[in-house]
Amino acid sequence: MLSVPLHGFVESGTLVSLDKGVELDCQCVEFDDVRYHIQATVKNPNILLLSVSLPTPPPETVFLGGLPPGAIDAIKAAYGPVLQILDPPRDGFNLTVKLNLSKLPPDEEHKQALLVKIASIREVVQGAPLRAVLKQLISRGPKSDLNKLVSLAHRPNESFFVVPQAEKVNVIFPMQFKDSIDTVLATSFLQEFVEARRTAGLSTAPPCSWSPSPPQELKGASDEALSANAGFVSFVIFPRHVDGRKLDRTVWSLSTFHAYVSYHVKCSEGFMHTRMRRRVESLIEALDRAKPESEKAKNTAQSRSFKRLSIKDGRGSSMNSR
Repeated sequence: MLSVPLHGFVESGTLVSLDKGVELDCQCVEFDDVRYHIQATVKNPNILLLSVSLPTPPPETVFLGGLPPGAIDAIKAAYGPVLQILDPPRDGFNLTVKLNLSKLPPDEEHKQALLVKIASIREVVQGAPLRAVLKQLISRGPKSDLNKLVSLAHRPNESFFVVPQAEKVNVIFPMQFKDSIDTVLATSFLQEFVEARRTAGLSTAPPCSWSPSPPQELKGASDEALSANAGFVSFVIFPRHVDGRKLDRTVWSLSTFHAYVSYHVKCSEGFMHTRMRRRVESLIEALDRAKPESEKAKNTAQSRSFKRLSIKDGRGSSMNSR
């Protein structure tokens, strides 16, 4: 969902640079304060520079060289020779990569799939530590860091937590909102979200729970990390949820869960505002219909307006009267 704006920029930049060879300098912002800067030049139209700025991590989250652990290896594995990592990145950004458009697949379908993957670079970078933890569920080798609380950044100075176990992984989100109305709507939305999971059609989805207080797994977290005013949402991920192609979808859904909730909260708020405006308009129309005819005529007479005539108009009217 959130990769569509960046996808549009990447695709447009590719087409423009290849076909027309014009300058390209675009910026876009996604939820959770993730910023992008896309650049292309006339001199070298086959090269596209993409810079990514990630949200500021909280103190309990570990970043290596301005990126989450494993991000560099994840980028190389996901894009191969198409993307080259530039060191150091552009000022104000955590990552800058060079996209060689001449190395895109000639087949249109594969090219489009790769562009979508490039537009999802946020998931590749931010989701690298989460992907490494989830991969252990389906690996047959020895598992490390079992029952260890892992903090992963996903919003400015906010994190969610992962607790890996032998047969499952617990993912816990402290839900924090600045606006009081958003907090109320999000709390109601999350409670309904948990109830919807219990329906028969979603029996294979990851188990989900909500609680107003921190769950037992977050015993070692700091008080600042647990300052959630909309409760705590927990997901239990089993091997069947990360098997095969499901791994990419699970990583994306978990990495952008707070943005998903924020999007629906804002949509609900806008829908309620629209309904209230329509209701007020219908009440005003009902009041107008209930006014007596004499009062309507009086209001109409008082609201008459007069047009100020110019000197030319005044002379024309006097000549007509003669």
